[in-house]
Amino acid sequence: MVEAHRNVLVVDDEAQITRVLRTTLAGQGFVVRTAGDGDEAIEVMREWTPDLVITDLSMPNMSGLELCRRVRAKSAVPIIVLSVRGEEKVKVEALDAGADDYVTKPFNMNELLARVRAGLRRSGIASGQEPSTGTIETGDFKVDLDSRMVFVRGREVRLTPKEFELLRYLAEHPNKVITHRALLAAVWGGNSVEQPEYLRVFVNHLRKKLEVDGGPKYITTEPWVGYRFEPGELDPL
Repeated sequence: MVEAHRNVLVVDDEAQITRVLRTTLAGQGFVVRTAGDGDEAIEVMREWTPDLVITDLSMPNMSGLELCRRVRAKSAVPIIVLSVRGEEKVKVEALDAGADDYVTKPFNMNELLARVRAGLRRSGIASGQEPSTGTIETGDFKVDLDSRMVFVRGREVRLTPKEFELLRYLAEHPNKVITHRALLAAVWGGNSVEQPEYLRVFVNHLRKKLEVDGGPKYITTEPWVGYRFEPGELDPL
């Protein structure tokens, strides 16, 4: 499927990588701009709004990790990190910094394109998709699928696209144990079922945003199996 008018920013100090990605993505109908490091990427984003960012980790001037932090402080745009380093520690650092997905170099271009389409789809801006509609109301939670807004006991909670999709899936299956594989497949796709570090990082992000000090604990860990979402019971006003 050819994508139309979706903006993708590619950030990498290797000119060959940026050329290949620009050519391939443009061939799929994406509008592509490139930057050689994080500083240049920030400058590009001052005047042009990407729908998705693909960035290398190791770059001069500003690393990919710092770029993720800078972008995430202002935007929920999906971020895919590319790196020759595939260790779990590095992946966790990238996810903690704000990345939504992680692809190890050298990568299969078809897999990367699938990750790009998934990132756009789950952020609600992929072309040709049926928009989600309606509202999930369960316990203390109200999840508006149209506006992608989340309220916990009336308090608005701002989530990144991946955090939203994770919470949405949990909210659709309250009080049930959901396995790691089921969550990974639902939120990151079938290629990510062997990436448990994704879940650890994003569940931790959700807990920090949803569970105010002294308040209810909504996400419990089922050791070696998965997670259980307990939405609570909203007190009457």
